Amino acid sequence: MTKMTVNGEAVDYRLDSQTPLLWALRDASNLTGTKYGCDSRDCGACTVIVDGRAVTSCSVPLASLEGARVTTIEGLSPDGSHPVQQAWLAEQVTMCGYCEPGFIMAIAAMLEAGASSGDDAAGALTNICRCGAYPRIRSAITRASATMAAARQQASQDERMPKQQFSPASAVESQKPSQ
Repeated sequence: MTKMTVNGEAVDYRLDSQTPLLWALRDASNLTGTKYGCDSRDCGACTVIVDGRAVTSCSVPLASLEGARVTTIEGLSPDGSHPVQQAWLAEQVTMCGYCEPGFIMAIAAMLEAGASSGDDAAGALTNICRCGAYPRIRSAITRASATMAAARQQASQDERMPKQQFSPASAVESQKPSQ
């Protein structure tokens, strides 16, 4: 039995310890957004995030994942609001869609780790898009990176702002009618 957290929920997989994570996710957890592509770590269709790193789930046995935190495309942002998902839509990247979950997960992990955007970041990805949407994928990376950088900057500014002290008396006084 392998215990881990998948998309924020505790899971106990009672499968052979050498079962690849891909099949545990798809068959035992019915998380079919993680795609089977090549079974040789070459295409990236099965990419998920394990403990903050992009991992091809077809090549990772359950035995090596005891206590791991796994995020699949279903858990990245159930409502599709993650900046990479939003950029993917805005840049109209989707063609056949098969590589899409793996790319989104790899890009999300890469940008969370602080990678820069553009051609260098796209070149660092090992995922394959058989439709050839690479120019749009690069644009999506750039857009998502900018959105995430702006959010980090805003969060940093919010942390530096002095907190206003709240007192019930000041709230009551501000609601008194002026004379």
